[in-house]
Amino acid sequence: MSDSTIEPTALRVLVDADACPVKDEIYRVALRHRVEVVVVSNAPFGIPRDALIRRVVVDDGFDAADDWIAEQTTNRSVVVTADILLAERCVKVGATVLAPTGKPFTAASIGGAVATRALMADLRAGVDGLTGGPPPFSKRDRSAFLQALDAALVRLGR
Repeated sequence: MSDSTIEPTALRVLVDADACPVKDEIYRVALRHRVEVVVVSNAPFGIPRDALIRRVVVDDGFDAADDWIAEQTTNRSVVVTADILLAERCVKVGATVLAPTGKPFTAASIGGAVATRALMADLRAGVDGLTGGPPPFSKRDRSAFLQALDAALVRLGR
């Protein structure tokens, strides 16, 4: 296995890491399940020293991390991302995709999420001063994420 690709049949957690607020939680749950974590980012940052955790630093090109993750994703991947368009790409290949809040992106829900994203982008573009984003990350979000990741790894590990 090289640093740039992963074994297609292996269970792994792929992390869209640049703005991920739950990296420590991912490490903790994945290590408990003995599942590899691949942390993908545009810039290097510290990760725990463990053979099951590795970092992939991509160039700073537009969507470079998303492209790498999408290319490596299989139906045995758990992808952690808040990026709806990346989530859509990964859901299409059968991956389990979780937002950092624990919300799953599924084949049934991703179309609505993409449509809402497009609508909000149009609204922001058409109204001066209209800004927005997700609500502040909460302890409840962190707890929901921990439960969702654990459940996904148990299900895929069977």
